[in-house]
Amino acid sequence: MIDKLYLCVVQDDKKREEMVDYKLLNALQVVIEQQSFERAANVLCISQPAVSQRIKLLEEYVAQPVLIRSQPLIATDIGQRLLKHYKQVQHLEAELLPSISATSTEKSVVMAIAVNADSLATWFIPALAPLLKQYPIELNLHIMDEARTLEKVKAGEAFGALSLQSKPLPGCEVTLLGELNYVLVATPEFVQQYLPQGITQQALRKAPAVSFDHKDDMHIKFIEQHFNLAGGSYPCHIVRSSEAFVAMANAGVAYCLIPKLQIEDELASGKLVKITETQLTIPLYWHRWILLKGLYKQVSEQIIAAAKHTM
Repeated sequence: MIDKLYLCVVQDDKKREEMVDYKLLNALQVVIEQQSFERAANVLCISQPAVSQRIKLLEEYVAQPVLIRSQPLIATDIGQRLLKHYKQVQHLEAELLPSISATSTEKSVVMAIAVNADSLATWFIPALAPLLKQYPIELNLHIMDEARTLEKVKAGEAFGALSLQSKPLPGCEVTLLGELNYVLVATPEFVQQYLPQGITQQALRKAPAVSFDHKDDMHIKFIEQHFNLAGGSYPCHIVRSSEAFVAMANAGVAYCLIPKLQIEDELASGKLVKITETQLTIPLYWHRWILLKGLYKQVSEQIIAAAKHTM
């Protein structure tokens, strides 16, 4: 009996040795957020040497650097993995604590999601509206190009993301939501002014277009693929808003590649017309952590159901 008890104690000690001290992870997170050991010390209400000591202890624990001491301060690969784990724990605690607290009705669950602007402008908010009305959820939406949204999940800054990518990240699962169909549109007046002979290379060199930002290559690839016209060889506005795309098209100041779902009324009324029958179809996937529970799981299921009903 004594030998067995001793083994159990030894095993418990080993488990304790293998556990991460979350104060150390918290210090790493605050240092990265504040981009300064001094400011991190102020936030944590400890001395600057104490912050440095916590980072040192964490590096000793994993036997490698967790922080690149440069400008800006950057977490190493292992540091990013530790931060992702810590942020997942924070998300889970944020949901658990209100459910066991006597004042749970006063506390909200903050949910970070990376979403593309076109989904946000069409179906995404209506999809979550029933849950937002029923539960104390605070959304923290990272609005990004759908080719880059997974960066937030990978960094642990979001528990889910809408993405073009079909391959799940480690520790995540993915569901195909459907397809977004994009059409190239303009007002009849714009077509008459810039494209009276139809959509040609010569006409497109003078007709102003719109792109979401300098990293958004959806429009550029579409024009290059179908009209053999390279980006930069025609005028193109940079507008970081899906709603502004529609506004610019409706104002007759540009032609735009817009989700058909977003402009059904304009197409039906003739306010906007397709300038080519060729359309762009992109698949949209929902990525999220595997071990979702409670409100996180409900939000995930609601996104999947709403998207499949809408797209």
